[in-house]
Amino acid sequence: MCGIVGYIGHRPAFPLLIKGLKRLEYRGYDSAGVALLEQNELQVHKRKGKVQELEDLVNGRSFSSTLGIGHTRWATHGEPNDANAHPHFSADQNLAMIHNGIIENYGTLKTELEAEGYEFRSDTDTEVFITFISDLQKTLNVSLEEAVRIALTKVVGAYAIVIMSKDDPNRLIAARKGSPMVIGLGKDEYYVASDASPIIEYTNEVIYLKDEELAIISRDGLEIMDTQEVPQQPEIHKLDLKLEAIEKGGYEHFMLKEIFEQPKSIADCMRGRLNASAGELTLGGIQNYAEALAQADRIIIVACGTSWHAGLVAEYFIEDMCRIPVEVEYASEFRYRNPVIKEGDILIAISQSGETADTLAAIELAKAKGAIVFGIVNTVGSSIARATHEGAYLHAGPEIGVASTKAFTAQLTVLIMVFLKLAKRKGTIAESRFRELLIELESVPQKVEKALKSDDQIREISELFKDAHNFLYLGRGYNFPVALEGALKLKEISYIHAEGYPAAEMKHGPIALIDENMPVVFIATRDSSYDKIVSNIQEVKSRKGKVIAIVTEGDVLIPKMADFVIEVPATHEALMPLVSVIPLQLLSYHIALMRGCNVDQPRNLAKSVTVE
Repeated sequence: MCGIVGYIGHRPAFPLLIKGLKRLEYRGYDSAGVALLEQNELQVHKRKGKVQELEDLVNGRSFSSTLGIGHTRWATHGEPNDANAHPHFSADQNLAMIHNGIIENYGTLKTELEAEGYEFRSDTDTEVFITFISDLQKTLNVSLEEAVRIALTKVVGAYAIVIMSKDDPNRLIAARKGSPMVIGLGKDEYYVASDASPIIEYTNEVIYLKDEELAIISRDGLEIMDTQEVPQQPEIHKLDLKLEAIEKGGYEHFMLKEIFEQPKSIADCMRGRLNASAGELTLGGIQNYAEALAQADRIIIVACGTSWHAGLVAEYFIEDMCRIPVEVEYASEFRYRNPVIKEGDILIAISQSGETADTLAAIELAKAKGAIVFGIVNTVGSSIARATHEGAYLHAGPEIGVASTKAFTAQLTVLIMVFLKLAKRKGTIAESRFRELLIELESVPQKVEKALKSDDQIREISELFKDAHNFLYLGRGYNFPVALEGALKLKEISYIHAEGYPAAEMKHGPIALIDENMPVVFIATRDSSYDKIVSNIQEVKSRKGKVIAIVTEGDVLIPKMADFVIEVPATHEALMPLVSVIPLQLLSYHIALMRGCNVDQPRNLAKSVTVE
């Protein structure tokens, strides 16, 4: 759950590593460091805090190394401090390593190594890992790559590692299992990274290292083998990513940029897929398994966080339009509760990054039991994209802000298209309703654009509630998952406690919390539950709660009851989450900003959760 960058070539490595680490800051981290080979000695410079603090640490030094590795760490083993920051030395300081993931049997390895006389400077599993590799190299009198290969067959857990050696200024060794790694190909130079963002400035040709593959990267070329020493023939991919897509583009924060990108990102999801005037939906990614999907007795959706909320909206949509029972599961729970999966069951895995560890594990479990697995991901070439039978990319562009915004609406857009097409195939939707939904879906980008015009009003409301200690978010039907998502956004970036509930459930507990100090956000757009949610608003007002209501444009009833009203354009209730979530994203953004929080990199969070 952290960032890796490495380089070997003809350029000075240090500035490239620092720039790469800054591009990886969005992943979330608590310390940063680099290792360089200077005057035949390995130098490690690392510091708790931000990359800028690492730069300050080495300010004024000149580095000539054209070989180096860098890392941003999100703490798993050991608290965030200088000692636990990466890179880590071997005991003799001949090797340095950076590592993403968790080595589950590090405690056993550490005990064995301590019995041999080794002492450790940190609390990390990573230092144990590199010491184990160094010990194997000496004890077995083998090459470094052979020691790494043997070590990989003995460690248990997940890893993406890059190693450099004092004795070899012309080589990096990289390997992965369960944690992403990409190798960039340049002219007489190579790059290694957790994702493409640090290297897109230099190359658009990459190799996605596969699980249990080992790469020996030298100035003369690249060799890839598996842990059984079998040579591998990698596939070279062309990146469809522009440098400007990972820059702020004049916005103060990536999160704000991504909120305002949603009219375009939603349209990009539909481009080439939806033709409302012709009544057509084209989704090549589900073509080979379309009949299996249509014949499914049930659909299981697995996801985490915001993606789980998108799955909940999809549950309402699929059952409504396709008449197939749906279960929406937290991937982290699904994989551990011995779920009942039959051969031919359909599992939909949703993940922005395509690298979420629990979702990947759920996929492998489902496949082992004979399920057909579809992936809904944003990142091309990601692990989930490769692990699933078929699926659909979001085409939303890179999402840098840790708190997901445009990925949520993109996931909904793609899921709606997939299951509208399925409903048409199954005959569970009338042609007139199908075409009506296509036309409405095509108009959503314009309606989101209009919803964004409430930004100034939402900023004023945020000023009034920025010091609140608790928030309650309530919605019904399709807007219940939106309430959950709004509460999550506020928690993630403002650190205010917030809870989302079905509005009718308020009477079963949360109503006890309501008083004049409790802001209650209602997603109260005009739909089939409108009259009921009006009653819920009255219940809150009778207990002096402060009501912020998201309503359909032109509503005249709720504004008479609510303290604050934010209007959004009307659309079909099945599509309303695409529009009603926009004010909630802006509310969380402005409150967090006013509280002085780090909007793009909230504390303790990582963008891509690649460990359990």
